[in-house]
Amino acid sequence: MIVCVCHRVSDREIARHAHAGMSFDEIQFELGVATQCGRCETCARDVVDKCCSKGTTAAIHNEVAAQPVQLATPILESKAWHSSQPLQAA
Repeated sequence: MIVCVCHRVSDREIARHAHAGMSFDEIQFELGVATQCGRCETCARDVVDKCCSKGTTAAIHNEVAAQPVQLATPILESKAWHSSQPLQAA
């Protein structure tokens, strides 16, 4: 969800920065959240507080070896999507 409309900052982006250990002031400086109209400040602070209360920090782990991914079969026909010509499988 977009928290800061003025700078188009989402709750996920704020949470990602908070999980990385950044304070609200650091996030505000980095993303510009709550620096224009200020209406998003309460919501942005709530997101940071929720992330900080968990006491977690972000870490990237690549423990899973590269495995092939099974792709879904193409959808050839759907009642919800009307087209003038039926699709053909490649």
